[in-house]
Amino acid sequence: MNAYPEKQHYTADDLVAIIAILRDPDNGCPWDKVQTHRSIRMNFLEEAYEAVDAIDLDDPELLCEELGDVLMQVAFHAQIEREAGHFTFAEVCDGVCRKLLDRHPHIFRGDESIKDWDSLKNKEKGRLTLADDLESVPGALPALMRAAKLQKRAARCGVETAAAPADIAAAAETAVSTADKAMAEQAVGELLFTAAALARQAGVDPEQALQKRNAAFLAEHAGRAENQES
Repeated sequence: MNAYPEKQHYTADDLVAIIAILRDPDNGCPWDKVQTHRSIRMNFLEEAYEAVDAIDLDDPELLCEELGDVLMQVAFHAQIEREAGHFTFAEVCDGVCRKLLDRHPHIFRGDESIKDWDSLKNKEKGRLTLADDLESVPGALPALMRAAKLQKRAARCGVETAAAPADIAAAAETAVSTADKAMAEQAVGELLFTAAALARQAGVDPEQALQKRNAAFLAEHAGRAENQES
């Protein structure tokens, strides 16, 4: 048994301590103590998406809960690294605080000559070329979101993604008319990549646009199901 003091209010320090107890090799939770970064990778993504859902629902109470779940994931991953002797939760906090101070010199140091977040970030990360910038876009992003981000970064360097409605029509026709699965997959990829480019031209976030269409589809068919039951 690992007794933990009852408190009126718990803090981030308590969270770190509780995670450490759960991860204890001898007396910890059988599930928690055997987890790795990779085994809980999808948990991190799911908790982040649930927090985004709470934002979309405009539900502060739910958002508070979901942000706690996201913070727990951060503490959990940091504890795994602490056990490996690499870094601690405190170092995670220290690093992000320093990053915010460094990237906002006009706010914290009175230096009005630098206000470009992207240039500061690229300098900090050692990104000197377009290839460096593109390779730093996370591979785990949803594909449509990643396409838009890649195109946006390329555009900052003067590389625009050619896109016209006719390109979408041509890709769609190839996808449905060919019996070659590899060719159809390539055509669908071209269609979606072009759709992301057209969305950018219209000033629309393609991921959000598709999410809204998904929601409309769900509402439409949920309504039909209710009508059929009645």
